[in-house]
Amino acid sequence: MQGTIDGFRYGAVTPVAAYLMACLGGALGLRCIVRSLLDEESWKPGWLALGAASIGCGIWTMHFIAMLGFQVEETGIRYDTGLTLLSLAVAIVVVGVGVFIVGYRGAGRITLGVAGVVTGLGVAVMHYLGMAAVEVNGDVRYDTLTVALSVAIAIVAATAALWAAVTVRGFMTSLGASLVMGVAVSGMHYTAMAAVSVHVHGNSSEAWAGESPTSLLLPMLLGPAVFLLLAGVVVMFDPLLVLGDGEWNKSTPSRRTSAVDRAAEPAPQHGIAQPGGPVAPARPRQDQYGATAPHWAPPAGNDW
Repeated sequence: MQGTIDGFRYGAVTPVAAYLMACLGGALGLRCIVRSLLDEESWKPGWLALGAASIGCGIWTMHFIAMLGFQVEETGIRYDTGLTLLSLAVAIVVVGVGVFIVGYRGAGRITLGVAGVVTGLGVAVMHYLGMAAVEVNGDVRYDTLTVALSVAIAIVAATAALWAAVTVRGFMTSLGASLVMGVAVSGMHYTAMAAVSVHVHGNSSEAWAGESPTSLLLPMLLGPAVFLLLAGVVVMFDPLLVLGDGEWNKSTPSRRTSAVDRAAEPAPQHGIAQPGGPVAPARPRQDQYGATAPHWAPPAGNDW
């Protein structure tokens, strides 16, 4: 029997929340990658890893928040915990591969193409691993053409995200790029979900009654959500990311340079006028702290 699928059990709540999480992960990831490129003296691998983890967690969290609204009316739904967690690891690792490629090799056409394909395929694998974790009283089937379309969207979205990561610099521009990333990732997810059909085994669903998917997914979503929150705190308290490249260069290096220049200026020398003669330079003397001070001598003659 063909199952009746509803992907919007809670209306617009889950799509909007999923989109916002994808945007949050994309925004944090882009700013971390930009941070590694703006300051060559920073710990580049650390910033790139934080960016990859942020994007990966954002994509994974988006997927499973959207899955909270997924139901098959004729059967209950369960999730395999191991496959669900494996899909999170895959999301972070494959995004990390793409991020490190463009972070160290730049955004050349070949480099960007390879990184985009690898990352896009990884995002698609993450999605379908998450779908493999879905357990229903029936068989889950997919439409081949729609699956291919979802994979193509994932590759295009990943390539655009990596290009933005090494090209976009300003804070507002990064924010706009993350909004576009959220649309692309959400579009890929719901395109892939359009390929799903369920053939239910019989009419009995008592064996599948029990814990709701929410009771499993919500605790698992808590960890990545907390991670994204902490990553946001790190990003917002970093002055280079808050001020931006131009303001940082104006404020910090220029102040350091001016302070060094002032310290390097020689101390002024004061001369002493001799009666009937030219001004003679004063001889420095050591004060009690070791600093030099001008030596004052009384005028010659019997003027005293």
